[in-house]
Amino acid sequence: MYFHPAIPFRRSHPLELSSAVKQYISTKYDQHPDMFSSDLVAIDRLRTDAMHVQEPHESGIRKLTEYAAQLQWIGGKFPIDIGADFTWYPALGYNTQKPVIQNNLQFERVNILYNLAALYSQLGTTSCTTSMAGLKAACNYYCASAGVLKYLHESVIPELRSTPPEDMDAMTLACLEQLMLAQAQECFWLKAVQDSSKDSTIARLAASVSDYFDSAAEFGTKSSSIHPEWIHHMNAKHHHFAAAAQFRQSRDCLERSMYGEEVARLQDALEAVKDALSQQRYLNKQVHDNLEELKEKVIETLKGAERDNDMIYLNPVPSAASLPRISRASMVTSCIPKEVSEGISLLSDTGPYSAPLFAKLVPFAVHVAAGIYAERRDRLYVANSGDSLLQSLNLPGALQALEKPLGLPPGIIAHAEEIKQQGGIGKLISSMQDINKLRDNDIAMYKDATELLRSEAAEDEKSRSKHGTDRWNREPSRVAAAKLMDQVTEYDGYLKSAENSDKLVREKFAEFEGVIRLLGGHLHELEDYIPNSSRAKLTPKMDREVGKLRQCINEATRLESRRQRKIETLRQKAKADDINTYILAEAGRLERANPLRKVETTDFEPLFISRLDSHYSADKQILSQETQEQEELVARLKEANTSFLACRKMDSSLKERETAIQTLENGFMKYKELIGNLNVGRKFYNDLARLLSRFRDEAKHFACQRRVEAGQIEVGITSSLHNMRISTPTNMPTTTQQLPPPPPPPQHAHPPATTRRPVASPTPGLWAGDSHTPIRFGAPPPPPPQR
Repeated sequence: MYFHPAIPFRRSHPLELSSAVKQYISTKYDQHPDMFSSDLVAIDRLRTDAMHVQEPHESGIRKLTEYAAQLQWIGGKFPIDIGADFTWYPALGYNTQKPVIQNNLQFERVNILYNLAALYSQLGTTSCTTSMAGLKAACNYYCASAGVLKYLHESVIPELRSTPPEDMDAMTLACLEQLMLAQAQECFWLKAVQDSSKDSTIARLAASVSDYFDSAAEFGTKSSSIHPEWIHHMNAKHHHFAAAAQFRQSRDCLERSMYGEEVARLQDALEAVKDALSQQRYLNKQVHDNLEELKEKVIETLKGAERDNDMIYLNPVPSAASLPRISRASMVTSCIPKEVSEGISLLSDTGPYSAPLFAKLVPFAVHVAAGIYAERRDRLYVANSGDSLLQSLNLPGALQALEKPLGLPPGIIAHAEEIKQQGGIGKLISSMQDINKLRDNDIAMYKDATELLRSEAAEDEKSRSKHGTDRWNREPSRVAAAKLMDQVTEYDGYLKSAENSDKLVREKFAEFEGVIRLLGGHLHELEDYIPNSSRAKLTPKMDREVGKLRQCINEATRLESRRQRKIETLRQKAKADDINTYILAEAGRLERANPLRKVETTDFEPLFISRLDSHYSADKQILSQETQEQEELVARLKEANTSFLACRKMDSSLKERETAIQTLENGFMKYKELIGNLNVGRKFYNDLARLLSRFRDEAKHFACQRRVEAGQIEVGITSSLHNMRISTPTNMPTTTQQLPPPPPPPQHAHPPATTRRPVASPTPGLWAGDSHTPIRFGAPPPPPPQR
């Protein structure tokens, strides 16, 4: 049988990678996919061009390497399981018609690089080896092919994160790499033959060729994807070049008058030729003819050498095992092309390749990192902007009741005016109503998404029950929508947690609604609410304690006012603190350093620490001092309040007034607290609405894709059933019926003339050990004869 070894291309199906990229951007990033419309078009064009590289032409190198470089680049922008099912057919082995499908960007890159290795291999086999330039080009192509295979095995396959295809296991790639190196070494051997180099040099080159073919065959026996025909062929080539090496070395022995060793090497060469010819059924005609020619030459030379040695020289003939080993002269190595190892560096507006795609897409980790930094920065003033220090000590209500036993205290009047300016109870009610609408809208979007997933799952299960699992063999919905179902659980937890928070806010509002309404009403209602008390007669000691307590309260008020001014200054400073530029610069540095590694939020930790230290160290020191002053003031305030309570004479009217004033003080503080809670709730539901909207769109997209896929499967099932009915009509005889024998062929006196296309003899090439036969792996079968 004829066998034309060459690495075949892997095949794929068309795929709109842009759809998966667009969907991922819309659901995971804060940027709109339309910002990258040109990049989305470019990624599809690059894939289409690379996928259609199925012929040995130099233009295919640019198409494959550029797409591979872009895949490596976007691997740092998107997760490896971006949501695109890449379909590729194996090129070797026994399952070349069974596709391998993986949702894996790295799997796509593996296949593209494999096709690049195949392209280099086929370019080498089609190079003209009758000229020095052609031999050099062929050798370079083979070394580049071996380099890509080595890069695949050592650098890309380990990053696949899934089981590699069976024809890309370590043994298969090693076999192909050694095969490419054998062919490259053969180019050097052929050049030495054409240049009439020394026999010893040619022998050393041939011995290295033999070693490479031997290694390829050895790795091939350990691979489940290398056909036995390949292994036999490589073994034959191993023996072929072993014989050629011994033949050339015998001629060198003749020149050095080593007649006994000359005979021994010729004998060994003859045995090697016979070993190679024992596998002649796996060789193409040109290789077989070359072996026969070499055999005749070896036999003829051996006869003359044995005759001369027996009659003239009488040198002892050593055994084959005792012959000195022929030195090797390996001239080749696996050369990884720069377009493969440094592909990302070639992506630029002015470079040989197009600019990096999605370069302006901010990695999701950058958005998260910016939020983490803002949260840490805001802790500087959030943690130090607490409520009044006096509330827990029932102050200043107790002191106001004693100092002003009649009328409204000035502090209560100020609180009432502030609540009225902020909208009073109406502001709280309208905010709660707005939040209820936002919550209902979020729940509606959540239910829409879950209903889409539930309906799709029910349709899938119904079709599976109808057609059976053999025909309806796609993934069940619970598997295909696993990530979406995880989001269902996640958002359900968010909504339940928010409902609990809303319940606490409503309970707080119900508890203080009356007091807040009173503060936001007319002053005469406040006067009626706060009872007057009898004027207390202050003793000198009590007067001193009241003065001490009032001084502490005034200090606390001044400290609170100063802290609020400092907090406002910090807020303005934080508002102007834009760290995004620095985070983007750091993300770019990380991507360039390791394009295949996904940028994580933890990578920005050193940047956060240095930024906070350089910008807020002085502010943190001031706040630390104020915290210490506050702690000292709290201690003095508690001591003064204890002394005040010990010497105060309390009657019922004073107690009632104190309780009323303090209730209004607490109501004012709860009003401010409720305003803050409602603002946080409104922001939460607005942010959640954006996420749920994306989640609902993602669920719609998933359900739509699954329904389209289900329709295609339905059509396939219907067509197969229809074909089965057509292929078994009722009026056809059963297989048990005896069919009449065919009529005998007509007899002719002379065989009829035919117009059979003559089978062209293989064009002589490099694989044959000379400069003629082109090498092709997986070549199409010969056309049927024309009659």
